Amino acid sequence: MTGQDHGADARGHAVGPVHKAGAAESEVDGVEEALALVGRQTRQEPAPGPAATRHRATPWPDARALAARLGRAAPLRSRRVPLDQALGQVLAEPLAAHCDLPSFDTSAMDGWAVAGPGPWTIQGDGSILAGHGDAPPLPDGAAVRIATGARIPPEATAVIRGEHSRTDADRRQLHAEREVIPGQDIRPRGQECRSGDELLPAASLVTPAVLGLAAAAGYDELLTVRRPRVEVLVLGDELLTAGLPHDGLIRDALGPMIGPWLRALGVEVIATRRLGDDAEALHEAVTTSGADLLLTTGGTAAGPVDHVHPVLRKAGAELLVDGVAVRPGHPMLLARLAPDTRRPDPHGPDPHGPDARLPARYLVGLPGNPLAAVSGLLTLAEPLLRALAGRPSPAPYRGPVRDQVHGHPYDTRLVPFVHRADQLVPLHYNGPAMLRGIAAADGLAVVPPGGARAGFELEVLDLPWSAAFADGGCFT
Repeated sequence: MTGQDHGADARGHAVGPVHKAGAAESEVDGVEEALALVGRQTRQEPAPGPAATRHRATPWPDARALAARLGRAAPLRSRRVPLDQALGQVLAEPLAAHCDLPSFDTSAMDGWAVAGPGPWTIQGDGSILAGHGDAPPLPDGAAVRIATGARIPPEATAVIRGEHSRTDADRRQLHAEREVIPGQDIRPRGQECRSGDELLPAASLVTPAVLGLAAAAGYDELLTVRRPRVEVLVLGDELLTAGLPHDGLIRDALGPMIGPWLRALGVEVIATRRLGDDAEALHEAVTTSGADLLLTTGGTAAGPVDHVHPVLRKAGAELLVDGVAVRPGHPMLLARLAPDTRRPDPHGPDPHGPDARLPARYLVGLPGNPLAAVSGLLTLAEPLLRALAGRPSPAPYRGPVRDQVHGHPYDTRLVPFVHRADQLVPLHYNGPAMLRGIAAADGLAVVPPGGARAGFELEVLDLPWSAAFADGGCFT
């Protein structure tokens, strides 16, 4: 940590230190150092441009809803995968039991299988063990040792735990030290489910527990939704992949961040390519990529080397969202790419057959500033990809904000926060070029135009890793 915040150039990339943090700020840990202090004034976002620009920008809720609708409109593509490859994927069909669970009456405890009332005569010196075949019927008044999970012999009426029994001196008679209830410690066939019962609905995330359930229910493979395929295109001649910034060059923060972020959403990142400010290379990538979604970083504004808009026009793309009324991240965009008959559907059985249909392809253009790019990921990329992957949207929730949060006069603001005592605590380092706040954050709070006073309930956007235990992002 240098204690410095970073500004941005006209293309939206961080360029260097512009403000040194005060020495008096807390140094307990990264979260506490980033907490916004009550009453501290944050730097105001610049007022929006001309009225025409404000009118063209899509309202933030509408942009998210459109991205989700586009994803839901696409047909889900599926494939069968072995259990050991299904972790983190989404069920394309309900999980129905292939057999009763358990498949036969089994012992729930180590102990004695008995028939009728006691005391019981012990049958032989052996035991009935798990994994062995049928045992002979147990005569009335008899007992036999049995292991947990072993098949209950016919005519047995109960299992007595070993610690709840005693044998006489010659070990020929078994006595119970507690009341024996018929059926005790026996797991009857079909106790958990019957063959054909629906165990889980379609769209369920395949977690380790789901894998165990599927195996127990007789599955060797699962029909899962194919992961959307994403290619990340990092733009900008000023970006370094190693070492310290120097001579006007800066480190690429988005290339290392976006791929893992997308994988946490359950998608397949087929490549992260660095194209620089090369319009021809960008056009080639846009028109030939086999990805379901192309994601670009930077180049979405109107500067001399901002090539995304011209390339999309040249490629015949349909611009669906061109700017969103949100800060940071205003110049994000969403486009539907023109169909490419040269591009086979990698998921279709016969990409060259008469019934082959190429799925729609999209491009999400993220601003080059790091936190603005995060805003674009959560606004456009995540809703689109979640729907393409067949994953249900997380249930929306709100929380009271602890401190006053300054808002933009016209636009929604997304502000990093942490949970503290059932409140949302805004983080201080929330400028468009900053990652210090989001790195310590639990999520982003959605601040309406004009801001929010302390105690006001704000919508919450969880980060994929903070919500992973609920929706599975960690299983990818």
